[in-house]
Amino acid sequence: MPASTPPRPLCRDCDGFPVVTITTGDRHRNGTRVTVPVTCRTCQGSGHTTPVSAVRIGR
Repeated sequence: MPASTPPRPLCRDCDGFPVVTITTGDRHRNGTRVTVPVTCRTCQGSGHTTPVSAVRIGR
């Protein structure tokens, strides 16, 4: 039976949706909306966080 790794916890700030697109309210000449991609600052766009117990502090 293969060994499996435990699932990493989801980011508490983005809830697993690390990159979203937000509309600015403006429109391009062809009628499409102007959008801006935004990445979660906490998880740096991965959607997961490192468990607190695995974080190394100090030397």
